[in-house]
Amino acid sequence: MLKFNFIISLISLWGIITNPVNAQVSFGDANVINRNWKFILEDVKDGQSISVIDEKWQTVDLPHDWSVKGQLSPTLAGCTGYLPGGIGWYRKTIIIPQEKQGEKVYLYFEGVYNRSEVFINGHSLGKRPNGYISFMYDATPYIAYGKDNVVAVRVDHSQSADSRWYTGSGIYRNVWLVYANPIHIAQWGIYAYPEQTEKGYKLNLEITLENGSPVNATLTVQNELIAPDGMIVAKNNKKLSVPTGLTRQLVTEMNVAKPSLWSLQNSHLYQLRTTILKDRKVIDQATTTTGFRTFTFDANKGFALNGEWMKVKGVCIHHDAGVLGAAVPREVWKRRLLTLKETGANAIRTSHNPQAPDLYELCDELGLLILNEMYDEWVFPKRKWIEGWNIGMPGFQGPYDIFKDWGEKDLADFVCRDRNHVSVFAWSIGNEVDYPNDPYSHPILGGEKAGFTQASYGGYNPDAPDAMQLGDIAKRLAKTVGEYDKSRPVTAGLAGVAMSNETEYPGALDIAGYNYTEDKYDSDHKKYPNRIIFGSENRHDMEAWKATRDREFIFGQFLWTGIDYLGESGRWPSRGFYSGLLDFGGFIKPRGFYRQALWSDQSMAYIGTYPVPGKGNGYIERAPSMDAWPIWNYEDGQLIRVVCYTNAAKAKLIMNDTVVGQIKEYDNNTGIIYWDIPYQAGKLEVVGIDQNNNEISRNHIQSSRQPYALQIIRADNKINNNRGIAQIVVQVVDEDGVPVMLSDNEITCHITGSGKLLGLEASNNSDMSDYTDNKHRAFHGRILAYIQSTGETGNITVRFTSPWLKPVEVSLQ
Repeated sequence: MLKFNFIISLISLWGIITNPVNAQVSFGDANVINRNWKFILEDVKDGQSISVIDEKWQTVDLPHDWSVKGQLSPTLAGCTGYLPGGIGWYRKTIIIPQEKQGEKVYLYFEGVYNRSEVFINGHSLGKRPNGYISFMYDATPYIAYGKDNVVAVRVDHSQSADSRWYTGSGIYRNVWLVYANPIHIAQWGIYAYPEQTEKGYKLNLEITLENGSPVNATLTVQNELIAPDGMIVAKNNKKLSVPTGLTRQLVTEMNVAKPSLWSLQNSHLYQLRTTILKDRKVIDQATTTTGFRTFTFDANKGFALNGEWMKVKGVCIHHDAGVLGAAVPREVWKRRLLTLKETGANAIRTSHNPQAPDLYELCDELGLLILNEMYDEWVFPKRKWIEGWNIGMPGFQGPYDIFKDWGEKDLADFVCRDRNHVSVFAWSIGNEVDYPNDPYSHPILGGEKAGFTQASYGGYNPDAPDAMQLGDIAKRLAKTVGEYDKSRPVTAGLAGVAMSNETEYPGALDIAGYNYTEDKYDSDHKKYPNRIIFGSENRHDMEAWKATRDREFIFGQFLWTGIDYLGESGRWPSRGFYSGLLDFGGFIKPRGFYRQALWSDQSMAYIGTYPVPGKGNGYIERAPSMDAWPIWNYEDGQLIRVVCYTNAAKAKLIMNDTVVGQIKEYDNNTGIIYWDIPYQAGKLEVVGIDQNNNEISRNHIQSSRQPYALQIIRADNKINNNRGIAQIVVQVVDEDGVPVMLSDNEITCHITGSGKLLGLEASNNSDMSDYTDNKHRAFHGRILAYIQSTGETGNITVRFTSPWLKPVEVSLQ
């Protein structure tokens, strides 16, 4: 039996005690510089030059995604949501105070999509083609102290169809200006991971220091570990000599007998305060958030967190948020992650690229595991569908051309940036890079019983890239991960398992992710008894869940997908992929409640409806739908299927206080209880009942009359004046306040005071209208408004109007 035991800590790096940017760079004094950039969507000749006149350029605040503000068009690529790419320039003038002379000056970018080049005062600091990776440049040699300094960034997303999903374009994450002593902690230079010992735990530390001064330095490195209650529970001081122009690493440890463990229910976090002293004077300091926990992977028993065996109930997510594109505020991610936890999800897969630092910090704080993924393709491109998902002739743009030069460097930076997050439990080096004939091929594809559940685009193609290359690349990438993190397994999402089993690819992985290949679980477990297997990408149906639930050796599954996302669209009109538990606005969809019934420990019941499917003409009875919306408005007497998603043992149906659906047992084959009844207006209720015939849950829907008014059903009345975000939900209701689910009224948002509208999101996948203005049609009677404070003091009044409906407004403070 092959058994893995991994113990890890988190570093969310909170700056010099009070400044959260140090979460990113782990040293110095960092300041966000997101405000008042100049932007133009064209390739300006010599756009980096100080002499360029940019007064007429658009003024924007970062994070900024220009694609999502573009015009949806059927002439563009469906793979990225029918939105444009292009080439753009950003410029910002900053003053570096004279008193900063003698300090180092860095520019840190959390993410720029893509193929960027950064300049300061006309001098190129470097290029970074990967659009998801975080990076930093030393701008010190070109700084004019006490004067204006021009930062310019060229972003080249002219290959607009370079991904299978929506990427966004531009500087879509935060940018930071970092000041530091020439002698400081190196970028991502704090690595902390705990280890369980016979006497409790020890926190292993690797602290890397960089000496950019002209003289050798003897330094004192002081580490203090602060418990959740604010008490210092461990401390040590060590000496380290760092020669001029070089880096040196200190390896030490701190013992804690009985730490409070990080778990999904109790996300206990510690603070590691690292102080660097020279001649007894503090020259650098960083506070990093860390936690204690263990995890175990076993080929027969699955996965354990802190010694507790459990199923990983995961979802895959992309990095956009509908109308907001790729520039997603932290508050929006927090609401989305909390809602996913409501569905019973306990893990996130960052499909298929590094995501914003906010996401990782929130998962640490909220108690969600992360499967952290880097690549969707390696040295050869995949199909990128232009006319719609799996429709027509594909394109082949993509980042494959940079992989040879950047693949291992990007992967190393990815690991170093995120390796201390307690929520990260595995590194994925690739997703479906072994998709059969997309691009790799192997003679096994010519067999009649190859065992593939996905399209293989024909049989064996000897002219395609040889799948035997996969093992060599995977071993190289796995080695890179191991150089920078000792504490987690390496994995990948295998799409062509039957093909990859003929190569060394699975053997390069510590744990093997199977995408949509549940039919290989038993045979591969028998054939490869030491292989640790899980579902890295799975369907939503009951059979896929039972394949995990009923096999101890399968430790979990990751649904495709957790949240609806832009891109990978069907034929126009289609904004994106619509299989999420949550919609574009972050609301739970019917299948999200279906999943809650399967995954959650809390008693629940949900009721949804749709007309009974017609019979005859070749109709074959199928399982009741997991996508039934809570609508109760039909023709009198029309036969309606009423479905109940519940984790109760039984359920019954009540119409206007009369039982119309007798008690039915839970159906373990479908996970759905249903009744077919004639429609009558009123209140329809479902009651969940336990084995002892006690009511444990209840849910209802109500017939509505004509739309009458707008009603605010959620508002963040307190909004941080420092660029905070309010998420306001408006519902169309009738005269009795009943939601009108069938309403699609056009709603206009008016703002007065110190706020601005970031976007209106109704979550309608087929609505291809203008998303850049202040009006939009409701979907299922609902719309979400994202309001951002402009930073000035004073109230913000938000008013919503719609023709023939009573308006509503809310005041934000």
